[in-house]
Amino acid sequence: MSNTATFCREQATLQRTASAQATLANVRQQCDRAAASWDAMAVRAERTEKLRADREAKTLTIAE
Repeated sequence: MSNTATFCREQATLQRTASAQATLANVRQQCDRAAASWDAMAVRAERTEKLRADREAKTLTIAE
């Protein structure tokens, strides 16, 4: 997993922690939305990393 995806997962965890500690419903909702957004960014970063690795492997195979 890339540093970017790892960072996004860490931020999602922080938002979930903040949500669990929040006393106001609107703050919990905002933290939950932020966590979902961070999770989505992590998924995109992981997908991008995989596609890049696949493309590089294909390029190396063709070059050989």
